[in-house]
Amino acid sequence: MFTRKLGRSGIEISALGMGCWAIGGPFWAEGTPLGWGKVDDNESLRAIQRALDLGINFFDTSNVYGTGHSERILGRAFAGKRQDVVIATKFNAIFDEEKREVTGASCTPEDIRKACEDSLRQLNTDYIDLYQFHDNDYPAEQAEPVRETLEGLVKEGKIRTYGWSTDFPDRAEVFAQGEHCAAIQLQLNVLDDNPPVVEICEKYNLAAINRGPLAMGLLTGKYTASTQPS
Repeated sequence: MFTRKLGRSGIEISALGMGCWAIGGPFWAEGTPLGWGKVDDNESLRAIQRALDLGINFFDTSNVYGTGHSERILGRAFAGKRQDVVIATKFNAIFDEEKREVTGASCTPEDIRKACEDSLRQLNTDYIDLYQFHDNDYPAEQAEPVRETLEGLVKEGKIRTYGWSTDFPDRAEVFAQGEHCAAIQLQLNVLDDNPPVVEICEKYNLAAINRGPLAMGLLTGKYTASTQPS
């Protein structure tokens, strides 16, 4: 497996990572399904192990995927293997774990810290390698306090680096100016390019984590001109 550096952090990661949205299972926001339907946790664990066997060490999730379930599955999968993996997770959503319902969002310093502690517990770890702001279009002019809260978490040893999941260059640049920002996660594939954000990543030596490289399955080869919508 080819490897890359996680931006200016120097952390070495596999060029391919495993996205862990699907293993979270179903969850909703205002009645709208956001998950990928029912999942078999044992199958998820086997898939994670297969990824490890193939040389993948970078795993990307969020606290909201399955309202915590994805993080818990990763925590189980990486028991005794923590030093072998690089874990990226995200924060911002507020949710009811029992109802699997997203109820809001918050990036106050207090809620960021609470979300971090919750993720550490669910991932069964004492540090997060990459902690990402999970709000694509949060106003850039209001983002500096979020960045500084994350800098504080780095100093406390709770996280190693941080980033922003956003497709907007002005937002990416606010975080890029933080000492321990290492990555921007963005939608990027042959159908959906984003030169401005890629340029920000190049300018500041940040990793560009490409979200949706296969366009949600459209580029896998399973769909053709004769494919009928379900």
